[in-house]
Amino acid sequence: MTAAKSNSLVARLSPPPIPSVVAWGREYKGQKGPLIDLSQAVPGYPAHPEMLRLLAETAGQQAMTGYGPIEGEPLLRQAYAAHVADVYGADISAGNIHITAGCNQAFMCTAIALAGAGDTVALTNPFYFNHDTTLSMLGIERMLVDCDPAVGFLPDLGSAEAALAAGAKMLAVVTPNNPTGAVYPPELLHALFRLCRKYGAWLVVDETYRDFLAEDYGRPHSLLSEPGWEDTLVLLYSFSKSFCIPGHRLGAITAGPGLIAEIAKVMDNMQICAPRSAQIAVASALPILADWRAGNRLEITRRADALRGAFSELAGWEIAAIGAYFAFVRHPFEGRSSSEVAEELARERGVVCIPGAYFGEGQERYLRFAFANVDVASIRLLPDRLR
Repeated sequence: MTAAKSNSLVARLSPPPIPSVVAWGREYKGQKGPLIDLSQAVPGYPAHPEMLRLLAETAGQQAMTGYGPIEGEPLLRQAYAAHVADVYGADISAGNIHITAGCNQAFMCTAIALAGAGDTVALTNPFYFNHDTTLSMLGIERMLVDCDPAVGFLPDLGSAEAALAAGAKMLAVVTPNNPTGAVYPPELLHALFRLCRKYGAWLVVDETYRDFLAEDYGRPHSLLSEPGWEDTLVLLYSFSKSFCIPGHRLGAITAGPGLIAEIAKVMDNMQICAPRSAQIAVASALPILADWRAGNRLEITRRADALRGAFSELAGWEIAAIGAYFAFVRHPFEGRSSSEVAEELARERGVVCIPGAYFGEGQERYLRFAFANVDVASIRLLPDRLR
């Protein structure tokens, strides 16, 4: 008898990283005080009561029990298009928007629409691990673009061009970055856009943490004002972080109408449509919770400042990059793997973070701290825990 086997492209992947790290934290006995969980990127404060009311109200409607439009509810597509147009000062309509069940799904739909098995996609190093595993299970080859720690882990243009010249069909970047927190300046994004256009490749920009840029940062970029941007650019977004509703799984893609039609083919086979009641609720919440979301951005800034202060007290520790939800921190334990260090911190000191090696090659000296998860008082406990 011959045993049946699972898909080797999936079987070769490691188990999902977050549960393994959280399991380390469950081994902590409380000897240093309460557990400080800086692992998964989740909002460290509750959703607004009005958001909860809207979700409850829409979920109880009979109309929401049926299938919806594949591309998303017209109400949310229109509302989010208007929001994007306002953020970027660009001419964006509902036809440029596709709603998905979270930003991970937005990336998977986009990757399938743009590349196939045997094609190559370029990711930055370090990368967001779900981008990497998505490509791997689809049989899409990965090429890495160098990011120099000396300049805050910004992508190297020469390395990006080398990947594109070698045939990468798509370059995927995240800004503000996961895992490093690095914010890519507009001029860098435009340079990457021009390189992708030069080589006939797609630039996919994951902007999940866009709402947590500094208050005075201004427009994240002007890529949507580039003539013919639709032939090169795709923007990805998540409603999870700024609305504090990750469990409702809602994301968005901004692209040209032609590509939206291709992505709809993928979505029809993957899920048919994103959760409907959450779409209607968020469409209403977008304008009325704007001030609340702005206040949360200031709170995240306070937490980032607290983390900077905490590590300034620690000899041997160095924040290599920080922004939005994350800090990528160089640990002082030379010769030890990032997994060993992270596991010990979780089990012995009650500080849960993610090993740098989970995010790419050559990252053993780094740990990712998702500081948005916890309040300032908890962050101020870190110096005593990490000494």
